[in-house]
Amino acid sequence: MKNINIKVGLIISLSLAVHKLPAQQENWDVYLAQYGKGPGSTMVNMGIRPNAPDLNFPFVISAGVKFVSCDSNGLTIDSEFKNLNKISDSIASTINQLVKNVLVGTFTYQCERRDYFYVSDTIGLRQRITGLILKRFSQYTPAISIKYDKDWTAYLDFLYPTEETMEYMQNEKVVMKLQQSGDKLEKERQVDHWLYFKSETDRACFITYAEKNHYKIESKTKENRIELPYKLQLSRIDKVDLPTITKITLELRTEAKKCNGNYDGWETFVIK
Repeated sequence: MKNINIKVGLIISLSLAVHKLPAQQENWDVYLAQYGKGPGSTMVNMGIRPNAPDLNFPFVISAGVKFVSCDSNGLTIDSEFKNLNKISDSIASTINQLVKNVLVGTFTYQCERRDYFYVSDTIGLRQRITGLILKRFSQYTPAISIKYDKDWTAYLDFLYPTEETMEYMQNEKVVMKLQQSGDKLEKERQVDHWLYFKSETDRACFITYAEKNHYKIESKTKENRIELPYKLQLSRIDKVDLPTITKITLELRTEAKKCNGNYDGWETFVIK
């Protein structure tokens, strides 16, 4: 029996030249979301979230290009990736030469891709980047925006995923691991869940909800940790396709918060 845990990481290869950050701040992830005119693809550095906003970088520049060769949803087709990555590398190199910066993400939407940098100063940036694109990538149209954003709203409120999107992203990684192991996700199976609470009373509050919703209490323990020491393990027989498991985990997370707790993920086994 093979266990798959929600904490499985996703490794993404980046070709972008980025301002060097401490190793613990590098944690890139990617997701798709629906916007007004269709889907958008976001690649974001999740690792810098604890330190945002950084007042040393009060300006945000989104720089990239509009491109013609996109799919029906306005996203990048395979043949464009190489050129767009060259453009991103060149823009990052130019910005690195001019000013201290932090690359926080990339957004592709409606046949346009932009890289987002927080910078300490904006002098000369627009002119240099526009000149770079017109000279070296003349078949593309420059797309550049520079704003004062000391609160890092572009990163925190736009690029960084919402709680619901985050839940979907985490579950998607686990479901993909199951599928890669040969699981067709058709059969119900035992799914275990872990939660942590501030007090025994808070844990009891959640257990009332859990039992009403047919969860089995597998264990109740207290761990040697300062925050949320009261651990709870639940299980229930469920399907684990992405829509089903995401609905379940979102509900568990929401109910745990009502009882001053935190949902910490799920685990199951492969069925072939």
